[in-house]
Amino acid sequence: MIFEDIKNILITKFGSDIIVGEETSGLQWALLIAPQNITAVCLELRDNPATYFDFLSNLSGVDYGTAENRFGVVYHLASIPYHTQLTLKVSCTINPDADALPTCQSVSSVYKTAEWHEREAYDMLGIFFKNHPDMRRILLPDDWEGFPLRKDYVEAEEYKGIKIK
Repeated sequence: MIFEDIKNILITKFGSDIIVGEETSGLQWALLIAPQNITAVCLELRDNPATYFDFLSNLSGVDYGTAENRFGVVYHLASIPYHTQLTLKVSCTINPDADALPTCQSVSSVYKTAEWHEREAYDMLGIFFKNHPDMRRILLPDDWEGFPLRKDYVEAEEYKGIKIK
């Protein structure tokens, strides 16, 4: 299965609006997916016998910086029987004047392992995943303020009386 075949399968199933772009300059090409459809796309790629991407090997969050007001999520899928890999990406913009977190759809209903990956992206970058069964911090204490991997994060001087810096 080649990149163009996977693209055509998704366009045939969901229409041309499902793919909002593609990255073909790096070592591993990526499809940029409309964020509201990432769960349906992952389900199709997992259940379609022609693709069978049965394994989410990694999910990571990306902070594109305060100038862009945009966060992203990168999904690394693998088809174990077909020895194929695929990268999907979604972007979500945020309003810098609001306290709302960037929000993406959860894929934990498709890939169970996404539960931990999404919680890590939430904990470190503040990306909230809608329909996640247990959206809470996983690495930091529940009362930690801020999201340490954000580009605009200001490190606290101390935590509960213990110097951090």
